[in-house]
Amino acid sequence: MKDTAHDLSANAKTAVVEGLHNALADVTVATKKAQFYHWNVTGMAFGSLHALFEEIYTDHFAAQDEMAERIRALGDFTEGSFAQALERSDIEEAKNVIPAEKMVEDMAEAQEMISGSLKTLAETATKQGDDLTEDLAIGRAQAHEKFAWMLRAHLG
Repeated sequence: MKDTAHDLSANAKTAVVEGLHNALADVTVATKKAQFYHWNVTGMAFGSLHALFEEIYTDHFAAQDEMAERIRALGDFTEGSFAQALERSDIEEAKNVIPAEKMVEDMAEAQEMISGSLKTLAETATKQGDDLTEDLAIGRAQAHEKFAWMLRAHLG
């Protein structure tokens, strides 16, 4: 069982790092989106959504660091610009204030997309024998699925 960055082949590292970059980009875009929604949400559910969006971006900020550090442990450098994250991610940035219900729908969709990219990463890591990245990806996928559920619960 290969469970350290040192034990992985160059090809395995390349495959895993590519998946990590993709997942990191998704989380980066979603972090900023959650912060934007946190700042701009209005309506009857303001309090609960304001707090939930803050919980999401706080969680995501820490997740970005965890993924970036894994990329570094595998010997690559992280991409640092928001433009690079937007290029890699299928999640679109929030540019306009929208009604609270649309914010919730959009953020739930983003969480589901992140969970999907993390599941793909977990599969890649498994195939490449990288147990540590597999574990990271599975744990993060679970967190994003939970956020998606919490957001969808607001929609009834």
